[in-house]
This record gives sequence, C-alpha cells and structure tokens, in this order.
Amino acid sequence: MAVRSYLRRLFVLIFVGWLLSLAAQAADVKSLGPDGGDVRRLAFVPGNPDRVFLGTSSGRLFVSDDAGTTWSRFAHLGQGFDYVLDTISIDPRDTQTMYVAAWSIENSSGELFRSRDGGKNWTSLPGMRGKSIRSFSMAPSDSHILMAGTLEGVYRSDDQGDTWKLISPPNHPDIKNIQSVAVDPTNPDVVYAGTWHLAWKTSDGGGTWRQIKRGMIDDSDVFSIIVDPHMPAVVYTSACSGIYKSTTGGELFSKVQGIPFSARRTRVLKQDPSHPEIVYAGTTEGLWRTTDSGAHWKQISAPSLIINDVMVDPRNSQRVLLATDRSGVMLTTDNGATFKASNNGFTHRQVMSVMVDHHNPEVLYAGVVNDKEFGGVFVSRDAGQHWSQQSTGLGGEDVFTLAQDNAGDIYAGTNRGLFHYSHKSGIWMRIYPATRSVAFQVNDADFDGANWVLVGPAGIAHSSNSGRSWTVEPNVGKQPFFAVRSAKDGMFAAATDNLMASSDNGRHWNRVHYPLVSYITGMVVDANGRLWIAAPQGTFRRDADGNWQKASGLPEPAVNLAFDTTQQRLLAISATNNVYATADGDHWRRVEVGVPIRSVAPTQARLFAGTKFDGVVTLDLGDSTASLDRSGGGQR
Repeated sequence: MAVRSYLRRLFVLIFVGWLLSLAAQAADVKSLGPDGGDVRRLAFVPGNPDRVFLGTSSGRLFVSDDAGTTWSRFAHLGQGFDYVLDTISIDPRDTQTMYVAAWSIENSSGELFRSRDGGKNWTSLPGMRGKSIRSFSMAPSDSHILMAGTLEGVYRSDDQGDTWKLISPPNHPDIKNIQSVAVDPTNPDVVYAGTWHLAWKTSDGGGTWRQIKRGMIDDSDVFSIIVDPHMPAVVYTSACSGIYKSTTGGELFSKVQGIPFSARRTRVLKQDPSHPEIVYAGTTEGLWRTTDSGAHWKQISAPSLIINDVMVDPRNSQRVLLATDRSGVMLTTDNGATFKASNNGFTHRQVMSVMVDHHNPEVLYAGVVNDKEFGGVFVSRDAGQHWSQQSTGLGGEDVFTLAQDNAGDIYAGTNRGLFHYSHKSGIWMRIYPATRSVAFQVNDADFDGANWVLVGPAGIAHSSNSGRSWTVEPNVGKQPFFAVRSAKDGMFAAATDNLMASSDNGRHWNRVHYPLVSYITGMVVDANGRLWIAAPQGTFRRDADGNWQKASGLPEPAVNLAFDTTQQRLLAISATNNVYATADGDHWRRVEVGVPIRSVAPTQARLFAGTKFDGVVTLDLGDSTASLDRSGGGQR
C-alpha cells in the first residue's frame, strides 16, 4: 500500500508539473494598425460629448475622451468575435447606465449587455440572451422603458432591462425581423417598428398593431426610423426604395425627392439635436443632408463612403462624426465642406498577410482584405508605429499574401492575380494573369530565385523566368490551395483536401500521401526541410523516408503553422487564439494571444502577426534555448 500511495503521489506531481509546463503565458500584445476599418455605431455620453463610444462588428467597444480625435480599446462583449454592436444607448438621467445590443454574424442569436458603472463591468441580461437584437430604443420620456427589435418581434422592458415582454403578436407572419424601432418622445406606448418588409405602429403599448405603408413602395426594408422630438407627428423612415417623411404620425408618407436611386439604400437617419430641420441620411453612397426638413437634399461627402451611423456634436452642429464601412471614423468640423479620417488608435482591419522587409526589419508590409479602395497594402517604416496606404494600381483588390524576391522587390497576391510594386513610380502593376478578365486568386506565393510558384483555387501556377511566362497545374481537388513552401529538395503545396510535391522547382507536381485526417488546416516546412501539416486530429511531421508521426505534447489542434527562422522554432496557432512554440517538435510552450491570428512574421526581437479584426499586432513569445533536431528524422 505504501508503494502504491507513493506511486500515486509521484504521478500527481508529474501530472501537475506537466500542467504547469503548459500553463499559459499571456503575451504582451500591442495593436499597431493600420488605423481604420469598419465602424458600426457611435454614441456620446449625454452631458459629456467629449466621451464617445464606438461599436464594431467583432464585439469590441472603443472609447474616445477627446470627442473622437483619438481612440482606445474599452471592452470586449461576448465570448467570441461574432457580435455586431449596432446599438449603444446611454441613460441621460444616469449616464453610468449603458446598454449595448448585439447580434451574431454566425447565427441567429445575440445578447443585450448592461453596465451600471459607465462600462467598467457588463452583465448579459437574461431576458434577451440568445436573441438577435437588430434595433434598440430607450423611451425619451422614461429611460426605464426600453424597446428591443429582434428577429422574433418587438420586446419591451419597463424596469431597465430586468424583465422583458414580447409586445408584438407571437409568430406573426409580418411583424418580425425588426430592423428599426422608435418610441414617441412623449408617449412610450406609441412605438414604430421597421421590418424587412415595411413598417408597423402600435399606439397602445403593443395591444394592437397596424401596418403603416400608405405612400411607400410596397417592397421596402425599413432600415431606420426617427421621430421628431419636438413634433411627434413628423416621422422619417429610410428603406431600400428611398427616404420617406410623414407629418401624420405614419398615416401617410411622401417620398423624399432629390436623392438618386443608387444612393437610396439609406442605413441611418439622424436629426441635428440643436436644429431639427437638419436631417442627415447615411447611405451606401455617401452622406446626404437636408436643411429644410426634407424638401431639398444635398450630398456632402464622397460617394465612396458607406455610412452606418452619424453623430452630430450637440455643442457644435458643424462638427459631425461618421461611422463607416472600411474607412473607419470620418470627421468634419466645417459643416461638411471637408472630411478627414479620425482613426488614431482605432484599428478594425482584416490583415491576411504581414511581411518584414528582408533588408530592413523596421519596414513592415500589411495585406488587407474587404476594404476595397481603403485597403490593399499598407507600409510602415518604423516597425508599425505609423502606416501609409500603398495601393495605387491594385484597383481595390483583396491582398491575401505578400512576397519579396532576392532583389528586394515586393509582390502582392490578390483575388485577381499577382502584382509587382514599382518603387520608382509608386504604382502596382499586374504580373499574372496579364489582364483582369482572367482570374487567378493568389492565396500564397513562393519565390526561389527565378522560380516562382503561386497557389489558389484555380491550381498551381509556375514560372521559371521570374514571371515572364507561366504554366498552370489545374486544381483537381474540391478545395483551393492555400499554402506553398520551398524545401531543400523540392516544394510543397497544400489544400484542405490535397497535398502536392514538386522535385523540379514547381514544373511538375505529384500527390503526397498524408495521414488520415478530416482536412488540412496548415502546412509549413522547417529549417531542416521537414514537412509539417496541421489538422483537427493533430499536428504531424514527415520524416526523410516519407513516414508521418504525430507531434506529441500539443494539447489542442492547430489551425495554422509557421516557422520562425530567427529563433529556429515551429509555431502552431490554435482556434482558441493561443500560440504554441516548440524548438524540438515535442515540447511546447503556450502563449495566450487573445486575438484571432491569420499570419505571422517573426523578427529577431519580436513577432508581428496579422489578425482577423485587429490589424497588425506585435507580441513577445520569449526566446528558445534549444534548436530543432537537425537529424531530419522523427521524434528523439
């Protein structure tokens, strides 16, 4: 018994030691930019317009204490990064009480969050948990009364969100998918609800509802509703068919004239709090304004702006902030004569590729997707402290990968081919395919002297003369190739359902046997030429004889792999936003990063990472004291 007890204690000690060895070290993560990206909502604190909150489409809140000039991260709401924060409401009678409504881009769920201490702590309100909240309103006459528009209908709370009641008819065929909601400024029982098909109104707190559509085009999604705080009979609505105004409390609408059809998808309407005759319309083609209660309209911003929200400074009507897609926060201080970006400290960009210049580690490049003319390639010449857009000639293409050849020239792999940057002209030129009409999405690229290899959905493209001519190995699998890597004796290309190898610098390719896994999520080649793949079933390495062995000691599957040549270590990136580092393939050290990583670029001093929402970040994974086993074989 004594021996058995001793062995039990010994096992416990060994197990605890193993756990401690995997204990997560929190990385010192710093967001570097590029500034800008998508902004969903802006809201200032009543009585203190210098304090402004910003909502994003990844569950993040930012805050500014200088009226939107500079920003800092404030809170992350929800367990993941799928919440769109379309509504931020602050109680004017108790500004410490805040509400943020969320809906998920991944499913039909959502939550309503409340803070009683100005946003330091947040509580998910049980009555709204799991509901996709597309609109939210606080009754102007009683801030305890709240309305939430969900996919199921309209909910009401009379006690600041503690309890909720569905006030629209359950399972109603039309009063659902509530995109906008507004409450009468004097009577909280009068509620307007805009749906994906026209608008509805109740005058008795939800006892009865009637459709309000006279004067509207029948097939209209109602995005926004505002009620004039001084004249409640005046109601403005925006829909996919245009902007409408009613002077009869919604009984009859007239269509606003003067805004072209192409700009009529108006996402938001906002009244100037000091001048109710001034109304702003944030559309998918810029900002429009009327100064005579809707009789005449004028476009006052560039048509390229997609506007999600408008915030007028109550102290100065000439100062207006815009929440936009792609270009972040835009600011005018001269009544719309000029607009400028106001994104210092705010980053919400999808960086698919980050690259450190081979000749100058202070120079960084970032490839951005989903930002059209506001994205492309950004460059920093001071290790990420400042960025400038370098996208002339890309034509708004998404940038999936960046590469540099031996001469130091920069290349961008996009959804429409490979581009080369000319330092002399400052313009990107298409290398392959020759014209935009031929599509070849470049997910990854590898340059080995004059041998260039590109991979994407269409297959594998190879050039043996530095891009002057190309041959293509068509993709015979179901999934696109996502990675290509050079090794000592060949090249490897990976798709989720396919692994290919070339022994003649990319001219010819053959299938490679790989372990029985559901699909491949990552592929890399280490300094010894060993091939590694990641899959839901684990991370595997291939020895010199072509045999595969599963890496031991890695407690969770990797979704991507990278090799750090500066520290001679393998990096495994997990779905839970951890990074694991190993010097021998068997012993791993976990570092909590906390943001979804898309790509990494190691330097001797630190690691730069491109993220799904946070632009480029830098983190410290520590130094490795051992090098990888250079025998080229399996486990030691």
